[in-house]
Amino acid sequence: MMDKLLLHSCCAPCSVYCVDTLRGEGIEPVSLWFNPNIHPWTEYDQRRSTLLEYGEKELAVLRRDKRMCEVIDRVGHIYRDVDGDIFSSVVHHIIGQQISTKAQATVWQRMRDDLGEVNAETILAAGVPRLQSMGMTYRKAEYITDFAERVARGEFDPDAVNSMSDDEAIRALSALRGIGVWTAEMILLFSMQRKNIFSYDDLAIQRGLRMLYRHRSIDRVRFEKYRRRFSPYCSVASLYLWAVSGGAIPELTDPAPKNK
Repeated sequence: MMDKLLLHSCCAPCSVYCVDTLRGEGIEPVSLWFNPNIHPWTEYDQRRSTLLEYGEKELAVLRRDKRMCEVIDRVGHIYRDVDGDIFSSVVHHIIGQQISTKAQATVWQRMRDDLGEVNAETILAAGVPRLQSMGMTYRKAEYITDFAERVARGEFDPDAVNSMSDDEAIRALSALRGIGVWTAEMILLFSMQRKNIFSYDDLAIQRGLRMLYRHRSIDRVRFEKYRRRFSPYCSVASLYLWAVSGGAIPELTDPAPKNK
């Protein structure tokens, strides 16, 4: 069992060197991110987001799979946007349901420009009509307002979700109006930085598995086999399977039967 050491991290580049060196000496560092003096906010956010990226420990596990190893080598490091605030992440994911990433970004930026900080107070002060005017549907504006009301009444505590297990957090989030299991899983992956999220309901992940491992279909049994193979770092595997599904390896095609 490794010894542990609390490591204050100001940014990713300097922290990565320390982390790798300490692990080489049998010490597992626990990073503390506390840097309120970093300005402007964009610099603070960039440093924090990069620090939360996956590292060599996760990749070493995934590289045991020959085909995944080849994808990692060809695609390289995948950077992802991180929103560590669960409240704003829930709102952001509701906005993005069944619309393009570009449309989601447009509506989200309008909301941030209009409200400043996205929290329960600003959402409730805006109300459904004002939220809808930002470019979302009436139903989504209702879902977001209902979520803010539950937080304001103390019926849902975003901070408490952080201390839950993956299954508990998914159940708590998917009990919210407008949040299904898949959306809850994406919040765990992109906001809560959970390391072992692998969504069977994600069609792009299924497509990536078909393309990489040459399956005509992915049923639940086969999917669970890959979950076991990639654990405990299924979240990173998901990033690479999304890349494969999106065409990052041009010669890989989808062997699924074509609809006639």
